[in-house]
Parts: sequence; structure tokens; C-alpha cells
Amino acid sequence: MFLKRKTILSAAALALTLGLAFGQSAEAVDFKARGIWSMGFGVGDSSLTKDVTTNGAKQKANNSDQFVSRQRVLLFLDAVASENLMGSVQFKLGPQDWGRSGQGSSLGADGTLVRVTQANMQWSVPQTDLKFKMGLQYLALPNAAGGSAVFDTQAAAVVGNYAFNKNVRLTALWMRPFNDNYQGGTYNNVISNDKASYLDNMDLFALSMPLTFDGISITPWVMPGMMGRNTGKFGAFTNYGLNDGSPATTLYPYLNKIGAGHGLNVTGVTNASKEYGTVFWAGLPVKVTALEPWNIEFDTNYGFVEQMGSFNVMRRNNANDVVHGSTQRQGWLAKALVEYKLDWGVPGVFGWYASGDDGNVKNGSERLPSVCAYGNFTSFMGDGNLGWSPNVNFMDKSLSYAGTWGFGAQIRDVSFLDRLTHTFRVAYWGGTNSPSMVKYMDHANAWDSTSNMFDGPYMTTNDGLLEFNVISSYKIYDNLEMNVELGYVANYMDSSTWNKSYQNFGSYSKQDAWKGQVVFQYKF
Repeated sequence: MFLKRKTILSAAALALTLGLAFGQSAEAVDFKARGIWSMGFGVGDSSLTKDVTTNGAKQKANNSDQFVSRQRVLLFLDAVASENLMGSVQFKLGPQDWGRSGQGSSLGADGTLVRVTQANMQWSVPQTDLKFKMGLQYLALPNAAGGSAVFDTQAAAVVGNYAFNKNVRLTALWMRPFNDNYQGGTYNNVISNDKASYLDNMDLFALSMPLTFDGISITPWVMPGMMGRNTGKFGAFTNYGLNDGSPATTLYPYLNKIGAGHGLNVTGVTNASKEYGTVFWAGLPVKVTALEPWNIEFDTNYGFVEQMGSFNVMRRNNANDVVHGSTQRQGWLAKALVEYKLDWGVPGVFGWYASGDDGNVKNGSERLPSVCAYGNFTSFMGDGNLGWSPNVNFMDKSLSYAGTWGFGAQIRDVSFLDRLTHTFRVAYWGGTNSPSMVKYMDHANAWDSTSNMFDGPYMTTNDGLLEFNVISSYKIYDNLEMNVELGYVANYMDSSTWNKSYQNFGSYSKQDAWKGQVVFQYKF
């Protein structure tokens, strides 16, 4: 089997080489290669929990190595016929933790951890300003001030773009993130007679209109869609098995309970009677540069996921006190950034506020839903800086901001030496969820079950985190950067809110999180 695989890979490489050699002359196609090599070394403990007690048994919360060395390669190959026609494919090698056999980086380095993450063609309609991009591609919904809180990853899609003039454009897209994954029948104790692949697609349709004028840009957008009742009924969806995102956590109210983690104390889920449920998002990002050296950005988002079925949830871990909850989730977010550019650096302030759960599960969740968010105000609790980390138990937590509020200050691009820049940042994270939601949880440590699931820790109005970032970047060559990052999160989760005396509720002890990492990144 191994020899067969090697033969196939060798044949594919030969075919590609011959295609490059002959295709270029016969079809007059230009082949261009681009890539990003990342090598990182990190040390730290990103867990906010020291130990957890369950049914009287105490155990350490995080058993991961505190030191990890990791690498990743992103390789692009573009086939350019003209300015009106091209195709592009992206290969992703890794990430590979050095020494890990399952990632092809143990002794012998003979694994085959190669993925196709993008494969698309781009073309223009002749004699018009209408352009299309079709296939697997990177998509980020329009955003400002702190990254996308809804969608920022690869997906299969068709995107159309039309320029009315230099100031007004229109972008429309259809993407299908999920389809044909449901195996049929009962899943996670949800009784169903549905057959395999039935009603398991998710389709999203987005429309945006970038308006660009001197010193200001505004991009209103909407994204309605539909999700079949069986869309999320497969293992990778519920158990954090996707290559990106954690929609089981970010689309529904359960926290991580359905994926076998802690969360709402769900005792049963009913199958939806309707075939498809409505989902909807909207946003209004604005960027103002007319007041230079001031830079002002602000953004608002709204999201809605229709109720599809219902669930029963216990209160206070009492099997005799069960409430009927709604699977609906809807919420909003506002965020802003203000910066002032100086000769030696760019000081700025930022902040956000997102709606939170009101303490009543009967009306669903009031947190902003998302598909795959990448908030980047910060680089520990968020995905700022390089957007890639030598992962020691999720050093970049990629938050959606759902159920939180916060503010911070930073000075970026500070430079006293040629080719060396620094960023200094401090930010406070607070919660907007009602403390009364704790009575619906199955464990005192349920707040931490979503820390690595794109929504971040489940924080009530009594909870808080204080984050510090120090980032230094040195350009060794024009194409080679050494990036050093230090991060620290002081843990102010309120133990009196979470350590309740409910029967078999368990307990926890908290700790601060910290990390240090160095990443070498080569781009060409």
C-alpha cells in the first residue's frame, strides 16, 4: 500500500512537471509559484484551568507539552492565461508538530500530510467589468476593527464581482460549507428515520456593496442562508474534527456539551420537524482615513440562527428539575478602533461590546452566532499578529467576541532600529452573559469548555480576563521575518459564581495563561 501511494505521488509529480514544460509553450500559459514557509518554537501553558474535580476525583486540566516545535508550508501555483483568465491551487503541508507520527514528522518523516486548501479559477466576462471566482477559495466577510466575527476561512463557493465605477462595486456569492456528511438514522441520541445525505446541506448567499471614496470606505453586507436539519450530524462537526472552525459551538446554544465536553446540562435533543432552518447575518464595516494621521474604524454585526428542534436541560444538576430549551441563537456586536500615526509608532485604543445570554434557555441564546470567526484585536485571546502559532494547546484562541465586552490600548510598529519593529498591547475582557446561566451548566468548569472552540471562554458579567501582548518583528531579509511574541492572560474568572454547591457539580482551580514563541516565516 505504501509503495502504491509513493508510485501515485511520483506519477502525479511527473505529470505536473510535464504539464509545466509543455503547457507553457503550447497554451501560452504563465505558471507562477508563491509560498509561505513557517517554522515556530513555542513554550507556554494557555490553559486557564489548573485542575478539575469531578465526582471527588481531582486531575490536572492540561497535560500537553509546554514546549512544541512546529512547521507549516502554504504553496500556491497559479496558471495565468491572461489578465482575464487564471487558475490557482493551494497546497497545505502541515501543520506538523516535530516528532508526531500522525502528522508525518516522526522518525523518517514519511507521512503524507498534504491537503488541497484552495483550487479555483478566475475569469472575466468578455467586454465587461464582471469577474467570477469559482471553486475552493479563501473567503472573509467584510470587516473592520478587529477582524471578522462571522466568517474567515476556506470554502467551496462562486463569487461574482462587478465594478460600476472606481467608487462603487457589487459582490455576490454562494457558498456551500457542508453537504453529504450525514450517515443516516439516529445521531448523538437524536432519533431520526432520515436516510443518509438527506437535508444535510448548508448554503449561504452573501451580497456586499463596497463604497470607496476619498478618505472613507463603507461596505454594507448581508448573508442569508439555509441549513438542513441534518447538517451538523457527523463526527467532525460536533467533535472539533474540522480543519477550521467549530460550528457546533458557535452556531448553537449548547456550548461544547454535544461534543462530549462540558456545557449546558442537556439531557435530550429533539429532531427538527421542518426540513430547513433560516440563518442570517449582516454587517456594516466603516474605515475613515480622511483625518490623517488619524485612522478610525468601526464595525457592527448581527446574526440569527432559527430554532431547529429543542432540547431538555437540567437546572442545578437536578434530574427532577428539567427545562425545555430553544435551539435558536441570535445576537449582535459593535467594535471600534482609533489610531494616531506618529513618526516612531502608532498608538491606538480599541473596544467592543457583544450581546450575551439573558439567563433564560426557553428563548434560546442571545450570543452572536458565527461559522468561523477570527477576531484579531489581540494575539493570545485573539488571532492577531501572524495568525499562526506553534500551537501549545491553542495559543491563538481565535475568538468571535460572542458574549463578551472589552477595551484595550496598544502601540504598534514602534521602531528604533532599522528592520526591527515592536507592538505593545494590553486589553481587558469582560462577559455579558447572565450569571444565572450557571444553574443550567453541568460542571463548575463549563466556562472553560469553549476556550479553544472559537467562541472563547463563557464569561458572565462577574468574570474578567486581562491580556498582555509584546511582539517584536525583525526582517532578516526582505522575504524572511523572525517574529517573537510574549503573551500573558491574568485570570479573573469569578469562582464564587461558578463553584456552586449543586449535587455532583464538581469544582475547579484557575490559573493564569502564558506563552513565549519565536516564528521564522519565509514568503516568496
